[in-house]
Amino acid sequence: MNELAADLKARGLIEHVSADAEKILGTKRSVYLGVDPSADSMHAGNLLGVLLMKRLSDAGHSIQLLVGGGTGMIGDPKEKGERPLADVRTIARNKRAIKAQFQQVLGRRIKVVDNADWLLKVKLIDFLRDIGKHFTVNELIKRDAIKRRLDAKDDSISYTEFAYSLLQGYDYLVLNQKYGTDLQIGASDQWTNILSGVELIRRKLGKEAFALTTPLVTDSSGKKFGKSEGNAVWLDRKKTSPRDFYQFWLSQPDALVEKYLKFYTFLSLTEIEMVMELHGKNPEKREAQQALAREVTKLVHGEDVLNDVVRESALIYGKERDLHELKKVVTATEVPSSEPAKIVDVLVANGLVQTKNEARRAVEGNGVTIDGTRVTDIHATTSSLSAGDHELKFGNRSSIISIVEK
Repeated sequence: MNELAADLKARGLIEHVSADAEKILGTKRSVYLGVDPSADSMHAGNLLGVLLMKRLSDAGHSIQLLVGGGTGMIGDPKEKGERPLADVRTIARNKRAIKAQFQQVLGRRIKVVDNADWLLKVKLIDFLRDIGKHFTVNELIKRDAIKRRLDAKDDSISYTEFAYSLLQGYDYLVLNQKYGTDLQIGASDQWTNILSGVELIRRKLGKEAFALTTPLVTDSSGKKFGKSEGNAVWLDRKKTSPRDFYQFWLSQPDALVEKYLKFYTFLSLTEIEMVMELHGKNPEKREAQQALAREVTKLVHGEDVLNDVVRESALIYGKERDLHELKKVVTATEVPSSEPAKIVDVLVANGLVQTKNEARRAVEGNGVTIDGTRVTDIHATTSSLSAGDHELKFGNRSSIISIVEK
């Protein structure tokens, strides 16, 4: 059995294949993954595809990233409502960011192509005659995303979104002709779009091309990781700090941690089994979650950042508090003892919440503490605090209030 195919199956990383996985992966392929630049960062859901590309590359397959400068101007059909159309400048910025992230995770430069190079040049009549005739409306309207939109009473779908599948199929055809690309990978919600390219290559060129998808990754509530669900954990440290990224993986429930270790780390299956055995003996130590958080943070942000994050997390979340050291890694606000500040204002100033309304709700929900004492009054101020540093917490996020005598 092909070693890579066996490993991917054992990790649960294969959802759909257009042929037997051993046939697909038993021959060195030219593989591509497409990512539309709909944001200036990839997220944890995208990361699974990036890591699959790394696994394929490590096994000797040739890989290339397609950044959808053309398709990104349209966007594939969502579950509900049409995507806002991005302008050219935004797409260009997003493309640069995604390319940089992809290469950082892989640890090497890879071939990057942009479908704007051909989609913006194609002539409409030529496209309809040469590509459109190979797709039937009957088949397209049966696709899940399109069917749900057509069946919804309060929704509809534009021809722009409807034609997305044709464009993605055309991408695969172009890459096959130009570079010999013969395997496309993606998440399982892209399966029918990917198959469009497989079928188009067969009909136009009489050649066999292949498709492979990974499962959609869901959180503990069953929602998929992604922008539209509002639960995106970004790879860009400006959008999700390395510390929050680390804590996200550290906070995963026992029910999901083994699956995520198989999906998101390069620990061997034997090593994962040993981690889970150790975890089972003493679950409260969260050995499996710590291994997951360390491995994924190192992959995305590097070992130096991981070491900093582990140190910061020990200061912030550990049982022993050293406020002097904690002050070096969290936001701190100085408040003169003669001019007390409202706690809700400090919550906003220290970035623990975004607005005063959120701060009031945090206090009313008994989620705010100062030095371990719960704040229960939304009108509370710093007037009762002595000079020096005090830890202000909301949930598991910490900051410092420094009372200075002036």
